[in-house]
Amino acid sequence: MDFADWERAAALYLPITAAAIARLLNGRRPRQFAACLLGTLWTLPSLLAIQKMNLYASWWNFPGASTIRVYDMPLELFLGWIILWGLLPQLAFPTLGILTSSAIMVAVDCLFMPRCTAIIQLNPHWLIGELAAALLVLLPARAIAHWTQSNTHLRARAALQLLLATALFLYLIPEVGFILRPPRSNAGWPILLQMPAWRLQLVLQLIFFLALPGISSVIEFANRGRGTPIPYDPPQLLVTSGIYRYVANPMQLSCTAVMFAWSVLLHSGWVAFAAIITVAYSAGLAEWDEREDLQQRFGQPWQHYRAAVRNWLPRWRPYHPGKPATLYIARTCAPCTQIRRWVEARHPLGLQIIDAETLPTASIQRMRYTPEDGSPTAEGIRAMGRALEHLNLVWALAGITLRLPGIAHLAQLLMDVSGLGPRTLCTTD
Repeated sequence: MDFADWERAAALYLPITAAAIARLLNGRRPRQFAACLLGTLWTLPSLLAIQKMNLYASWWNFPGASTIRVYDMPLELFLGWIILWGLLPQLAFPTLGILTSSAIMVAVDCLFMPRCTAIIQLNPHWLIGELAAALLVLLPARAIAHWTQSNTHLRARAALQLLLATALFLYLIPEVGFILRPPRSNAGWPILLQMPAWRLQLVLQLIFFLALPGISSVIEFANRGRGTPIPYDPPQLLVTSGIYRYVANPMQLSCTAVMFAWSVLLHSGWVAFAAIITVAYSAGLAEWDEREDLQQRFGQPWQHYRAAVRNWLPRWRPYHPGKPATLYIARTCAPCTQIRRWVEARHPLGLQIIDAETLPTASIQRMRYTPEDGSPTAEGIRAMGRALEHLNLVWALAGITLRLPGIAHLAQLLMDVSGLGPRTLCTTD
């Protein structure tokens, strides 16, 4: 073995050894496995993206004889960097702040990279690449791991989990396939650039529509269930609202549909095979594990729900457990009355509509939706989106879209400037 071989081995085994020592010194902590898993998973697609950017930006090069490489990066360095940034910080600094621990790991990089001259050649602007890697790889990995272990920032970590799933299924899996079997000239990522703009927009909108149930289910888990889709960070409450009124496994359904559509778009049999594996896993191990876990945690309410709602085949009309949700609409507001008549004409299930004037004075200015399970209320356009969930599957998907972050803000702004903004009612005390 020459000196370069020793450096490549050290790049892999030193982070592994450091992680093992840190685990022994700090012991096992609650929620640690989920935190380490998510932090490590984040680094996989993001580090691969950084290395692909490096092929164009040339921040650093990897000289040496032929070894197994991932887009010109030796596999030992790729795996070692994943452990160094994705796993080690959470084991070594479990209580240290995100910025502080990230600064320490960047300092380790800046200390050792210039000294590993046998396996890495730094170009004059390599610190720009280090900054890009810290922002894209290290900081998000530390955030999702730290917030998971401390059980804080629920919505932020759910959003990061959603981005992680997107990166894993729509980027990493195709990239692995392209590395193992280079695509033909009319397949892979170039096909996206060669496609006419109108067709690409149409296809991406279709994929977004297929992903909509999965996206909404993650939001529902955070807002109603007080948890995330990760089995080691599950919802604390049984979620039967939103898209779950219609289908029991919207995330698995969306993931499979999106991956099959993605495989057709990229002309990738590898992605199609991954989608088939997802179906087999969902119908087998995941189904058995979820059934055991949910039965143990939620008992009879879950049994009633699963007796009425299927795994992958959606209902047309919504499931409701008995107690209705409430929609407050002003009787003295002409546009509001028209909305009320429109909703009532479609015979909503599990929804009662009550005059907003029955509430205490100055306690309501917009339409309000009060869930049946005591969850936080929704106001304005979000309340309308919630009400649509009680009509049928098509209107529920429209309501889910209406409540998405960004879309809800824009729709509410348009309603406000159209004269349907907040109103002061003459209510009864």
